[in-house]
Amino acid sequence: MSTRPLESNPRLPSEWLDAARVVALVAGREVRAAVRNRWFLLYALCFAVLSLTLSYVALAGTGRYGFAGFGRTAASLVNLVLLVVPLMALTTGAACIAPERERGSLEALLCQPVRRIEVLWGKFAGTAIALLAALALGFGVTALLLGLRGGSGGLWRYLSIFGFSVLLAWAMLSVGVLISTLARSSALAIGLAIFTWLALVFLGDLGLMTGTVALRLSSSELLAAALANPVQVFKLLAVSGIQRSLDLLGPAGLYAADTYGARLPWIMGGILVAWIILPMAAATLIFSRRSVR
Repeated sequence: MSTRPLESNPRLPSEWLDAARVVALVAGREVRAAVRNRWFLLYALCFAVLSLTLSYVALAGTGRYGFAGFGRTAASLVNLVLLVVPLMALTTGAACIAPERERGSLEALLCQPVRRIEVLWGKFAGTAIALLAALALGFGVTALLLGLRGGSGGLWRYLSIFGFSVLLAWAMLSVGVLISTLARSSALAIGLAIFTWLALVFLGDLGLMTGTVALRLSSSELLAAALANPVQVFKLLAVSGIQRSLDLLGPAGLYAADTYGARLPWIMGGILVAWIILPMAAATLIFSRRSVR
């Protein structure tokens, strides 16, 4: 009986460690690049400022002014996340591969003793960490100020919105990286990312409204259409976490609540995780087979 498989097994852990080191090195490179990227820093700063502003004006409808509590602030941040986070993540992901391919630096990087899958996932991991830090800055500064002012009610809802926002950011980042592996130029990648943002954020809502009025879709069909859009999935997840009711989301939300009940947040969260994994799997397949020029 051959002993080759037994001899090769001890090498596997070292290969995995080597791959993990490469991924960590590439990820660190991407984090440093994000810190030097003026557009990314502008996104992060704008998100933090808008978070504080929304917290301050959240009480305006009640005739009072000042910083609201965690619960009301979390509800106000949902719309901000829906608009800003997908744009930030998509454009950042679109800038992962295409610009370096255009400059020729990607080819130089792949001439090193590294695998393409390690480079791609290292870029994704580093950008994901940068997005997490940007969101943590916005949510964290607002939470710190609210905490210093004595607000504690609704903290769990506030933290849940932060977690859902991170999942949405990583899902949109995954789509952006896929776009970047397909595009030959950075201008095309950024253009496709912005078009995707418009389609998901604005045309998604219009599509559901059109389906309701013109096509007379059933509640189950509307829900299926909503689940195909990660932005709509985040909205379902966020509203269900804040309101404990999906009445505000119309027939699709009511149908989802009646059909899945307490399992709905887990299902929505699982769908967002799938939106992270599947586009990256497609990007890995394309990047491993496509020329870098």
